[in-house]
Amino acid sequence: IGCFANRLLQELIVSRVVFPCYPTESSALQSPVFTKQPGSIVYPVQTVENNREVVFSCEAQGSPPLVYRWKLNATEIIPKAGSHYSLSGGNLRISRLNKDQDAGTYQCLASNSFGTIVSREASLTFAYLENFKTQRRSSVSVREGQGVVLLCGPPPHSGDLIFSWIFNEYPTYVKQDSRRFISQETGNLYIAKVEPSDVGNYTCVVTNTVTKTRVQGPPTPLPKIEVQFPEVVHVAKGSTVKLECFALGNPAPSISWRRVDNVPFPRKVDTRKASGILEIPYFQQEDAGTYECVAENSRGKNMVKGKLSFYAPPHLIEKPQDVQKLIDDSLVWECKATGKPKPSYRWMKNGENMESTERIQVANEVLSISRLTLSDTGMYQCVAGNKHGEVYSNAELRVIAVAPDFSHNQVRSQTLVKVGGDVLIECKPKMSPWGVISWRKGSEPLLETSRVSILESGSLRIWNVTKADAGLYTCLARNQFGVASSTGSVTPTIITTQPATLDVTVGESVVLPCQVSHDPSLELKFTWFFNEQLIHFGNHGGFFEKVGGVSSLHIFYGSRKAERLQAQSRLQPENAAVVSLGPPGPPTSIHVEEITDTTASLSWRPGSDNHSPIMAHTIQARTPFSLGWQAVTTVPEVVGGQQLTATVIDLNPWVEYEFRVLASNRVGTGEPSEPSKQARTKSTSPKVTPANVSGGGGSRSELVITWEVSRLELQNGPGFGYVVAFRPHGTTGWMQAAVPSPEASKYVFKNESIQPFSPFHVKVGVYNNEGEGPFGPVTTIYSAEEEPSRAPTRVRAKSLSASEAEVWWKALPWNASRRRVLGYELRYWSRSEREDMASVQRTVGNQTSTVIRGMRGSTTYYVSVRAYNTAGTGPPSATVNVTTKKPPPSQPPIKVMWNASNSKIILNWERVKALENESEVTGYKVLYKKNRHSRPSVMETNTTSVELALPVDEDYIIQIKPFGEGGDGSSSRQITIPKIPGIKSNHFYCHVTCAGTLVQYMRVKFLCASFTATELCKNTVT
Repeated sequence: IGCFANRLLQELIVSRVVFPCYPTESSALQSPVFTKQPGSIVYPVQTVENNREVVFSCEAQGSPPLVYRWKLNATEIIPKAGSHYSLSGGNLRISRLNKDQDAGTYQCLASNSFGTIVSREASLTFAYLENFKTQRRSSVSVREGQGVVLLCGPPPHSGDLIFSWIFNEYPTYVKQDSRRFISQETGNLYIAKVEPSDVGNYTCVVTNTVTKTRVQGPPTPLPKIEVQFPEVVHVAKGSTVKLECFALGNPAPSISWRRVDNVPFPRKVDTRKASGILEIPYFQQEDAGTYECVAENSRGKNMVKGKLSFYAPPHLIEKPQDVQKLIDDSLVWECKATGKPKPSYRWMKNGENMESTERIQVANEVLSISRLTLSDTGMYQCVAGNKHGEVYSNAELRVIAVAPDFSHNQVRSQTLVKVGGDVLIECKPKMSPWGVISWRKGSEPLLETSRVSILESGSLRIWNVTKADAGLYTCLARNQFGVASSTGSVTPTIITTQPATLDVTVGESVVLPCQVSHDPSLELKFTWFFNEQLIHFGNHGGFFEKVGGVSSLHIFYGSRKAERLQAQSRLQPENAAVVSLGPPGPPTSIHVEEITDTTASLSWRPGSDNHSPIMAHTIQARTPFSLGWQAVTTVPEVVGGQQLTATVIDLNPWVEYEFRVLASNRVGTGEPSEPSKQARTKSTSPKVTPANVSGGGGSRSELVITWEVSRLELQNGPGFGYVVAFRPHGTTGWMQAAVPSPEASKYVFKNESIQPFSPFHVKVGVYNNEGEGPFGPVTTIYSAEEEPSRAPTRVRAKSLSASEAEVWWKALPWNASRRRVLGYELRYWSRSEREDMASVQRTVGNQTSTVIRGMRGSTTYYVSVRAYNTAGTGPPSATVNVTTKKPPPSQPPIKVMWNASNSKIILNWERVKALENESEVTGYKVLYKKNRHSRPSVMETNTTSVELALPVDEDYIIQIKPFGEGGDGSSSRQITIPKIPGIKSNHFYCHVTCAGTLVQYMRVKFLCASFTATELCKNTVT
């Protein structure tokens, strides 16, 4: 809220200085970013619908909270009371759909104080299929041996259609072969050469793939290239294109296909000559060209040509990134996309299109803004588009205005400098826009001289330092938003004892001395540097220690890698070098010189040998699929210390690799080099077939084939897909279909001629743009089966208790008419419930009885049984009813008393009386166990006492419950019998639970036995 208020003030108050509010690194504030964008919807319109609605999803992250808006055909939607538009979060719900008003293109807009972003476009279209208008068609006359075309003339519709023809009556469908062809473009049926068996009634069947509705046309009484494709067909990248070609003639012509440039078809191309269709999945640039259909019989041939033209919607390859800039800085964003035709670009700010101005240049894919101001802050989008679509990318620009601030970068509090040396005092305030820097010494302004200079960066440099330069120096920074300062001191010193250069071996320690003379009135501070990096004592792995305050440095080497160390004191530029042996430094300049599908040639430069010659190199590789860095095989197998090239072998094709090199000497192996740039091996045809090919199930007349998706590192190249080959048992020719998606794991072949539960030989192969791979092993898969056609008979039911009933039935014949029975499904419902709310219980296999549990007592249930398999359930049996028994007693046993003597436990309790609506008590169950986690033992009795032979040296837990024909009743409270050591033979311990309290008596035997539980409880009071 504070940020938003500041921005409003900046716009409303011109005469006052207002600082914009921006989040710190730990803040939760965030500009809008889409996490879910709307997708296009094809809505099936049914003939009768009461509540039609769709929901477009839109979710984004951002803080402050986001505000969502929607546009339909570029016009903002304003939900009102009673409107059929409503918002739920960012989601747009459209109820009471109207296909004339609501069809169109939708976009979601998400806004907060940082700006507005616009989602991709999503369309709403309506799929429907009306009935055929004509009720009758005239008959068609044709001579035997001639060709004929039966027109389908599909009714008005929206959505993709599938066409089939019924011959005479359902379910006899026309089978396509070399004589008969059904166009999936027009629905027309073509018969190349009519035979006497073709005479009959033909009915066109049209199915909408979206609504799943099916309508039949009026029957048509029966019996040159008739079907040809357009001269030019535009095909999108990655899509599937089908070309149809069929000819009439006597004898029936054969159909063949070829490319005019004689390039052979890859395996992914499906040429089903019998049906006159050429199918090219996963269409790529190399598939574009001119194709020819040839129809030929013994009397001649005819040809038709058509061109396939490749196009691709835009795809972003370079996107602008979020950026934070200071006032008066410049911004350049670039956005690049691929596509055919070449995409054009436009830029948007907060959802509105941008135009070039004096400061802002919108030049196709480049956006540049000079002299940035606070008003330039916002959300920007690059939109790349061609006639086949648009893609959006988002980026946030923050322009910050900051008063001078030294809180994160103060002037060094004390600077020690050698007399006669030079010193640089840095001044690096944070401020935007950049302002004016000035210096003071003490309380007086510092003037520049030949020895004193204020640099452009604002830092102060003093040459040839004297003792007179000692004192306090203050840097002042000023811009239009404020002033700030930071102060530090300069202390000239003279080093009297300098650190010396030493040679040391790995594992030894060394002390570097440093003595200095200085003004005794000043506090002296020693600072040590290691290779120009400040030493923080206690860090650096504990290798450095203060000696004599910090005037001397103690270096512990231990197992630290050896190298040439420069230890330097900030008192003056005096260095001490410590030289030791160690593992080699990392190699540099790793380059991939040449790469093939399985090899990569590398070169590199040696790193430091750390005073011990390099003896060998090790090469490691990493891919997006590997677990970290892995050693690889090289040629030569052992890469010597003087060798700076090697060839890595046994790589996977079409995989991005990074390589690194490690050097070793007699001390050990050094740190690895920086990774090489990513390099992708060249593509080749795939070699590994999918695993776990199986299938089965599905709907009527379907063969469902499944497999495991091939891992990306095994696809060996772009354009990866699967080839599914199948044939019925007993046949020789394979039918093939290409599945172009590398993520696909299922193929469904549907043909009305497939018999239920028929065995097929199936194998799955692979291909990519480089060629065809192998097929996997042949497996047997069964087509979809039909539901069982018969109902179980002789169904009976019997109540076992208040909550259980047993049901029996007679099993159906196994595999009858290929309609398998995998088990039986029981549906049961009470008299007060509807049948469609019935509970369901299934059995597996040829089981002919089961027990239903969890029923209510004294309730009448209806039960039906039906057989099931993978296709569904069959017809239900005759319904039977069963009434469960009365519920068991709800009252638990009370006034439980126990006596202990020697090793016997004698339990007594009051008889439980059942209520009127409960089943009579026929006995009691005594459950006893040694501890809470052991399984209880059970003793049944029809009396109210029991004697248990139990050892008296352990605790026991006991419960008692009544039972009847309705089942087990409620249990008594748990009773714990404690250890009773050393019982005298002439005494009993008498125990009774009185109002939940355990009471213990010690009596002689006859006295104990003479009391009832009620009497003992009364005695407890006195």
